[in-house]
Amino acid sequence: MAKRTPLYARHLALGAKLVDFGGWDMPLNYGSQLMEHHQVRTAAGLFDVSHMTLVDFPDPIATRALLRTLLANDVARLHPGKALYTCLLNEAGGVIDDLIVYDRDAAGYRLVLNAATRDKDLAWIAPIAERFGAAWRERDDLAMLAVQGPEALAKLAAILDPATLAKVNASRRFHAVEADNLFIARTGYTGEDGVEIMPPAELAPMLWDQLLAAGVTPCGLGARDTLRLEAGMNLYGSDMDETTTPLVSGLGWTVAWQPSDREFIGRAALERQRTAGIPQMLVGLVLEERGVLRSHQTVYDGDREIGLTTSGAFSPTLNRGIALARVAADASDRCQVEVRGKRLAALTVKPPFVSHPR
Repeated sequence: MAKRTPLYARHLALGAKLVDFGGWDMPLNYGSQLMEHHQVRTAAGLFDVSHMTLVDFPDPIATRALLRTLLANDVARLHPGKALYTCLLNEAGGVIDDLIVYDRDAAGYRLVLNAATRDKDLAWIAPIAERFGAAWRERDDLAMLAVQGPEALAKLAAILDPATLAKVNASRRFHAVEADNLFIARTGYTGEDGVEIMPPAELAPMLWDQLLAAGVTPCGLGARDTLRLEAGMNLYGSDMDETTTPLVSGLGWTVAWQPSDREFIGRAALERQRTAGIPQMLVGLVLEERGVLRSHQTVYDGDREIGLTTSGAFSPTLNRGIALARVAADASDRCQVEVRGKRLAALTVKPPFVSHPR
C-alpha cells in the first residue's frame, strides 16, 4: 500500500487525480494542470510536498565535520539560517541524490532529501554518520507545504502572525526562519518566489485550509514538473543519477573545490574528470517547430548523434516544446531532435528557460 501524507483526505475532497510517486499517493493535478502552472507564474500556488524526506542532525559540531565529507558543496559556507543546495556523491562522483541542507545554529542541521531516494540515501548516510559520531533523526512527524508564485509572500498573512511574517519578508532567498512552531524556508522548485513550510504533521491540514481560503490555488506534481523544467532545475533520476557526475549534469556550480584539502566523497573522481575534459554538458533545447519534447529522444547535429534529452515537456509559459539534454561538449547552438521518427529543429540555450522576474 502506498504511503499517504497528512493531506491525503484534502486531496480526495478536492477531486485530485492521484498517482504513485516514489511509493506515495500524490496529486498529479486537481483538474487542469495548465491552469495550475499559470497560477504559480502569475499569482500563487500551494503544493503538498510532505513526501520529501526530512532529516535532522542535532549536534552542530559533529555534523559539520560529517557534511563537509559527505557533500560536494561545503557547509562551511553556511551561517545560521542559511541554506545550501548540493549533491550527495558516491566514490565515482555519481549523484546519489540532490538535496538542500539548512544551518539551524545550535539546533544543528536539517537535510531535505528526495522521496524516491529515501532508502538508499539513509543507507548511505547512516554508516558514515556513525563514523563521525553524528546522531540523526528522520522527521516523519513533520509535513511540508510549498507556497510559490509572485503573490506567495502576501498570502502568508493568512497563516502567520505579523511579527513572523515580517521576519519571513525580511529574509533572503535560501534562508529560513523558525517561529510559531514552523520552519519557513525561502526555497522552492518552481523558479518563482515563495516558501517551503515544514509544520508538525497535525497542523498541516489547518494551514492548507487557511491558505486555500486566502485564495492560493492547490497544485499537483504535474505543474510542479513543468514549472521546474522552465526554471532549468534538474530532476533526480532524469537529469542526473548515480551514473552521471555533477560536471556533466549542469551542476558543476554546486561543487566547492576550495579549500583544496577538503576530501569530500567523490572529489578524486571529479578532479580526474575535470582534468581529462568534460565529455558532455547539460543544455536547454527550445523547439523551433511544433512538437513536444520528452525524455530519451535522440539529439543530432547534422548527421552526427550528439546526445539525448533527459527531460522535456510543452512549456505553458513559452508555448513551445522545451527540454534539458545531455550532449557532446562541442555541440553547436543549433541541433535537431528526433520526435516520432521526424527530426525537428531546435535551439541550444542556457537554462533557465523562464527566469524570475521574467
